[in-house]
Amino acid sequence: MHNEISLVVAITGAGTGIGAATAELLARQGHRVVLGARREHRLADVAERISAGGGSVRTAVIDVARYDDVQRLVEMAVDEFGRLDVLVSNAGISRIGPIADRDLAGWSAMIEVNLRGVLHGIAAALPVFRAQGAGHFVTILSTSGLKIVPHQGVYAATKNAVRTLLEAFRQENTDGVVRTTGISPGMVHTELAESIDDPSLRAQIREQMADFGIPPEAVARAVAFAITQPRDVEIGDITIRPTVQN
Repeated sequence: MHNEISLVVAITGAGTGIGAATAELLARQGHRVVLGARREHRLADVAERISAGGGSVRTAVIDVARYDDVQRLVEMAVDEFGRLDVLVSNAGISRIGPIADRDLAGWSAMIEVNLRGVLHGIAAALPVFRAQGAGHFVTILSTSGLKIVPHQGVYAATKNAVRTLLEAFRQENTDGVVRTTGISPGMVHTELAESIDDPSLRAQIREQMADFGIPPEAVARAVAFAITQPRDVEIGDITIRPTVQN
């Protein structure tokens, strides 16, 4: 079933997992989606499925750590569809391991993608939203920032930095033009485990995903709920996790 109002939604990290599921769900609902990710073949697969279902989709190979790439994604939405209503900042990486491992490269990568990537999205889309008189930032966070556990300290720190950023940004924009939503998923079936170097930790995360992880479509539905609220309603924070997750 298509929504009465068709939104233009740009999504980062849209080649797999939560980003891909969100793109496909929103396209089925009649929204137009502009997808960005680093792996072209994954983007092409998602776009092909959307097009086969009659959806409207555009893609761009981008790295959110580069501002010019994110700006190009925003400009593509405006050039192709005349506007951008929602930016879903979903791109993220997790290099799980003890802080004592001193994974300097992994720490820098998480900061660049998880924090700077969100800032790049705000910087690129805010002028468009202001010019239109409306716009919505949806950012995928994590329950790792709500319940602090070993081996996820730096990852959680980047997510909580974004959580702080979004609240300050919300308070700076209470004139009814810009809306912000932070969504914190728990254990979801994604490629998270593949970024873990430690074999025992990687096996542990894979086992947890197999035991009780929820599908990425569950998070996609939360995104759809948030962006289809009336203009005077802002869904600030959503936490979504498996019912059996501690």
